[in-house]
Amino acid sequence: MQKELYYQYESKLQKQVNKLCHSLELSLHDNHKGPKKYTNHQRVALIVLFMRSGKALREFVSALYESRWPIWLGLKDIPSKSTLHSWLQEFDMCFVRNLLEKSCSDEPLLMAIDATGIDSWQRSRHYERRIGEAHMPYAKAEVLVDTKNKQVYDHVLRMKPRHDVLGAESMFNRFKHKHVLVLADKGYDSEPLHKLAEHNGFLLWAPVRSSPLKSPRGRHRRRCKRHPPGRKGMRSIAESVIRSLKTRIGSLRSRLHYMKKREFAWHILAYNLEVFAHLLKQLRWLITSAR
Repeated sequence: MQKELYYQYESKLQKQVNKLCHSLELSLHDNHKGPKKYTNHQRVALIVLFMRSGKALREFVSALYESRWPIWLGLKDIPSKSTLHSWLQEFDMCFVRNLLEKSCSDEPLLMAIDATGIDSWQRSRHYERRIGEAHMPYAKAEVLVDTKNKQVYDHVLRMKPRHDVLGAESMFNRFKHKHVLVLADKGYDSEPLHKLAEHNGFLLWAPVRSSPLKSPRGRHRRRCKRHPPGRKGMRSIAESVIRSLKTRIGSLRSRLHYMKKREFAWHILAYNLEVFAHLLKQLRWLITSAR
């Protein structure tokens, strides 16, 4: 007779990771032959936990021995530092973007876009100024956020400072949602960018930059100046999300440029799963309190 209950999750984050993997119809194992020690669900969950911890690989593996996560995940053995690092190299950006797309809960109606700089080197800016070292360039990150649930729907990370419009063009070309209003700041005041948004089935609003001309050039720029939306203050939610991400990340630890992009994408996935778990907790509280 069975005396123990298996697969009883003690963490809301683990529930969201399993739902995410099931929504992608992710197979348990990639290899048909050979050892099947860890499932893809376990590997994704461990990478998300590693990004959320903010620790080095060796410290994270050591901390697993003192936590209950190996029991909740049903691990046969705790992976080593090199094994976890090989998983990070195996999952490419296409796979992580598919996870990000499935991690977003609702169909957005109002979104906001903003950009920021993230340290891509683990060197203190304070002591860099004190000792007079050469300035290290920062990575340029842009995020597209739903103002309702504060989840990140898309992002762009470039290794050098670039204009905001370039990152927005990449995200708008991948954007699949229709009839959405995207709020932006003056850095996105570009008539070709407005046309690209209209071509893909949604609208962009950005304040018009100051100019000696009485009327700005471009039909969409004149629309933004004459008819500002009533909820334009919701754009600040993108800044709040960026602040939350930067407190979690600090600086990118990877050395290679493509690994930096994957690392940033995994950080966003961990953030989205935590936000979704918090939304479910609030919804459950509202249902129980209304009874």
